[in-house]
Amino acid sequence: MFSSIRRLALASFGAAAVLALTGCAALNTVSAEVQTFGSWPAGRQPGTYAFERMPSQQQNEQAQARLEDAARAALEKVGFTAAPDAKSADVLVTLGARITRTSAAPWDDPLWWRWNGNYFQWRYGPAWRPYYNRWGFAYPMDPMMERRYDREVALLLRDRKTNEPLYEARASNDGLTEGDSRLLAALFESSMADFPQTRPEPHSVSVTLPPAP
Repeated sequence: MFSSIRRLALASFGAAAVLALTGCAALNTVSAEVQTFGSWPAGRQPGTYAFERMPSQQQNEQAQARLEDAARAALEKVGFTAAPDAKSADVLVTLGARITRTSAAPWDDPLWWRWNGNYFQWRYGPAWRPYYNRWGFAYPMDPMMERRYDREVALLLRDRKTNEPLYEARASNDGLTEGDSRLLAALFESSMADFPQTRPEPHSVSVTLPPAP
């Protein structure tokens, strides 16, 4: 009897450990919707790269530098190396990123259970009220659970000598937070997962979140 209980306990512990490891792996995985375009020349090696900033991007050098830092690993993973300067690079790289906050609409949820209601009353109050009340406390009609962020990065490779666009890639996903530089790095890595091939149709790519610095 004792040995049976012990075996059951060990089996339960092993199952819990497997679930914990699976959960950790899931937390470290980033999935994105990716599209890639262009015609990278057959047989051409990745070569060297340098970042090129649009005039508007030159106005905020610190933010653009963070974006470039997030994209470096993705470029180097597929074989590119940083050039000493833009004049000697084989390709010039232009980056873009956006993070858009959105809020849920009542038609997103057929039961409206998250829309301007409390836990005891059906459809509490009109959805357009700027504030609503639960248990006598008024607060804005935008709780965290109704807020989402759309995140997208884009990357364009151009031949430095001819100025010809060779490869364009973009990746996007959404979540409950804006994310950080690690998430941006994962999105850039996802965007370059097809290189040098292209897949214009939206498709899913999953990568591992970079380790924390």
